[in-house]
Amino acid sequence: MKYLFVISIFFGIFKSFGQTNLEQQFIDIEAKVIEWRRHFHENPELSNREFKTAETIATHLKGLGLEVKTGVAYTGVVAILKGNKPGKVIALRADIDALPVTERNDLPFKSEVKTTFLNTETGVMHACGHDTHTAILMGVAEILSKNKDKINGTVKFIFQPAEEGPPPGEEGGAKLMIKEGVLENPKVDAIFGLHIRSNYEVGTIHYKKGGIMASVERFVINVKGKQTHGGRPWQGVDPILISAKIIDGLQTIISREAKLVDEAAVITVGKITAGTRFNIIPETAELIGTVRTLEPKMREHIEKRMTEMVTTLAKAYGGEATIDFQNFTAITYNDADLVDRMLPTLQRVAGTENVRLRKATTGGEDFSYYQEIVPGFYFFLGGMTPGNEEAFPHHTPDFKIDESGLLLGVKTLTNITFDFLNN
Repeated sequence: MKYLFVISIFFGIFKSFGQTNLEQQFIDIEAKVIEWRRHFHENPELSNREFKTAETIATHLKGLGLEVKTGVAYTGVVAILKGNKPGKVIALRADIDALPVTERNDLPFKSEVKTTFLNTETGVMHACGHDTHTAILMGVAEILSKNKDKINGTVKFIFQPAEEGPPPGEEGGAKLMIKEGVLENPKVDAIFGLHIRSNYEVGTIHYKKGGIMASVERFVINVKGKQTHGGRPWQGVDPILISAKIIDGLQTIISREAKLVDEAAVITVGKITAGTRFNIIPETAELIGTVRTLEPKMREHIEKRMTEMVTTLAKAYGGEATIDFQNFTAITYNDADLVDRMLPTLQRVAGTENVRLRKATTGGEDFSYYQEIVPGFYFFLGGMTPGNEEAFPHHTPDFKIDESGLLLGVKTLTNITFDFLNN
């Protein structure tokens, strides 16, 4: 009994020392993470063009002694860290691309980068926080590389380009990374990711089981009528009138058929093109829009009903119409068992009162494609200064993040890794 007591004390001291040492490593890494974030913020690059960003990431990871592969999905970087003991494989993902937005902040590391995007002169800005995600994961990689002796298994770090979508005519993002085998060799057992939010207080983490972000689909409706003089509409078939009826009809799918008490859904027509002159009823019209859903069966129902309604309404008014869907992201769907398993980790790291169940958002994330193949958990990290009354939205020129929230991201992903692999 005496020996058991001594052994218990020894392991207690060892565990305490190890935890204290880890906490010091977190303290030491914070300044580096902020410095990396500022570098990326000042030097943003658009989707599939993140060449210098990837070079900075790869240099850091190689310096940690990791197995590093570059040029994945054009500009992606993947690194492998093997623990001292065999076990499962966990993947941690960060997106690295910026947006065609001209920054309006007064930050000392404000982006002054200019480019031409789709034939339009624009600035380039990390207006969605991908610079913070990249810096956080670089910090996690450094911490974990110093603690290989505490890891049973393998960690795969995925620095993914083109989350915002590849340029027209190119592949990219999570789909291309998967196509090139990022979830294989070694085969990933689970994947985790986070997204900083400018409207959630620093120090908080927000999560949800099931659908947390919507599938994003683009649709194009082509309406065909019969051209005629604007003063003699009875001699033609008006595709603009048909378009109006279609838009009105599509909204009834949301207001009268979608069970919104379960999950939200959205149908938006964002662009209409038709005609050349005020006194001509044109031959054709084109409608372009988006569908957002958070539940697979609802998504199937909405697509089916849109197809039926578009063709039927056009025919009812003497014309023809077709609809085509293009998928941009699937539903970001958190595996319920994985959430239950890792929730205690989040609560231990951030404090139970700071880990909050949230409702889903109709924004989209291509992290969802990884989750279609392996169990995944995606959550939100607070990036707003406490008490701030004006949090500028993502994808805007005034978007801003409180950097004091980055360290919690490092701590959370690090502890998720330890707990997933070792327990």
